[in-house]
Amino acid sequence: MVDIVVFGSVAFDSIKTPFGETNKTLGGSGTYASIAASFFSKPGIVSAVGSDFGTDNMGVLKKKGIDLTGLELMPGKTFFWKGEYGHDINSAKTLEVQFNVLENFKPELPTEYKKADFLLLGNNNPEAQLNVLKQMKKRPKLVIADTMNYYIEHKRDKVLEVVKEADICLMNDGEARMLFNTPSLLKAAKEIIKLNSDLAIIKKGEHGALLSTAKGSFVAPAYPLEEVVDPTGCGDCFAGAMIGFLAKQGTVNEELMRKAIIYGSTVASFNAEGMGTEKLCSISIKDIEARFNEFKEIVRF
Repeated sequence: MVDIVVFGSVAFDSIKTPFGETNKTLGGSGTYASIAASFFSKPGIVSAVGSDFGTDNMGVLKKKGIDLTGLELMPGKTFFWKGEYGHDINSAKTLEVQFNVLENFKPELPTEYKKADFLLLGNNNPEAQLNVLKQMKKRPKLVIADTMNYYIEHKRDKVLEVVKEADICLMNDGEARMLFNTPSLLKAAKEIIKLNSDLAIIKKGEHGALLSTAKGSFVAPAYPLEEVVDPTGCGDCFAGAMIGFLAKQGTVNEELMRKAIIYGSTVASFNAEGMGTEKLCSISIKDIEARFNEFKEIVRF
């Protein structure tokens, strides 16, 4: 049985940064999040791929121990994204998007997935996110949802509904400011909590993350990297590692959430050091624990 259900895209990405370039490499929010979660727990992915996906890509996911019962093989082509980063490595310019099989994909959870205690609703159409949540046989111990500026701009009411239904709604600083029309991240976090969320986590890229609860806040820095090669998927890695760690503990509280955020930042930092998923697939839990301990020394005072 899977510990975590991850709903998100499995895709091909073509990426160009000042430090490298890839052509149709394995990507997608569900891919990054599932691999990151797999260091701690057993994830099952819910998505669709086309007939062009290939057994080699399936093999990458299987090697990481990801359950693929919920990955549907459909006629047609796999979702494709092409993007480019300039020297502002935090911001990607989208050059091309082909939704392909995901355009008409209606997720159906396998029976065993419906019993999972942890659910990650990766960056996706908010209506599809709500549909997946409704398919769960019981309320999971933790529901984390991600979003993006496109859905905030075009489906704001549905995004707000997801924020209400999820325990944690992840968004980056720009998305939080856009959704709640405020320059203040603390004000945006308070608005998230008002919408029935237990807490708010706002990602700040190379500047770390902000955790807010009704009682106070916790600010986590990002792990300092001398060179960021490719930030694609770092937010998904952050979410995946975070929920993977919490699923391993089997419970959720604020103390564990703070540790989970540091683990999330740790795994995301590894991901940023390589193109696509290459670095993520080459590290071990020992590497993660070593960097986590370095992280503790960096923030100790």
